[in-house]
Amino acid sequence: MTHIYCFAFLALGATPLFAQDDLLSLLGADTSDTAPVYTNASFKTTRVVNGHSLENTAHGVLDFKIGHRFSPVNGGVSEFFGLDGATIRLGLDYGVTDRLMIGVGRSSYQKTVDGFAKYKFLKQCDEGCTMPITLAVLATSSITTLKQEQLPWYDPARTDYFSHRMAYTFQLIVGRKFNERLTVQLNPGLVHRNLVTTNEEKNDVIHISGAGRVKLSKRVALNAEYFYVLPDQLAPEFKNSLSLGFDIETGGHVFQLHFTNSTGMFERSFITETTDSWSKGGIRFGFNISRVFTLRDPQAKVREKAKEGF
Repeated sequence: MTHIYCFAFLALGATPLFAQDDLLSLLGADTSDTAPVYTNASFKTTRVVNGHSLENTAHGVLDFKIGHRFSPVNGGVSEFFGLDGATIRLGLDYGVTDRLMIGVGRSSYQKTVDGFAKYKFLKQCDEGCTMPITLAVLATSSITTLKQEQLPWYDPARTDYFSHRMAYTFQLIVGRKFNERLTVQLNPGLVHRNLVTTNEEKNDVIHISGAGRVKLSKRVALNAEYFYVLPDQLAPEFKNSLSLGFDIETGGHVFQLHFTNSTGMFERSFITETTDSWSKGGIRFGFNISRVFTLRDPQAKVREKAKEGF
């Protein structure tokens, strides 16, 4: 059944839902010849820290992401306060349209491959319509490629099915850019794991999460995110994920420098498998680097039509 849910969400993202004029009319938008002006730059990238932000990559733009997390600072001098250890994720995100983004990544954490699709149903409007929020749906999947005996749930008496390695996430992202300085979003969701390690854990884990950005200068912003997992769904050793960081924009790059208590950088890992605690020094310094490449010129067709007119 989970596979059906996943395909359904992906299909929604890839299929036009309504005729554009009809949808805008339903949302109270002005459907005259004046094109609406949508709110942009709610966040500097498509990620807040670990989790997704309101933003998508633009149509035809490829975003190459490098994520890096060091070990906890409470490792002390012998571990160079965490800098001796490292977890990385390499990812590629692509804007299929201005509303639909897809991506794939590979993490050293549990040697995991993950993929996602994110679709914006509603877009906050500055002019030409009255939509006050942005609303997106996110569907992800992940699979660990560890050797059988390295799996956290390994039991020689149990058959290791391929499906045991898979997990899925469904999430709503709703938020608003209140002004040039402040953006806030909420992202409630569900993580489904096909197999869990102990009887104390639930296969379906519900979380209610939030994130925000405060712009400090033209090129620097402060970000924060918190993923709250409802009680009695995980084993006691697992904690909620909390991350704080700075976004620094330099031309075509965006550097995100942050502190987090999570190791992994995909939804199953940081929502359901965070074991470190801020209060006990289980804080990891990390960074994300984003570099975008324009594969499709959005003005190409406009210029072609202009030439045809001469």
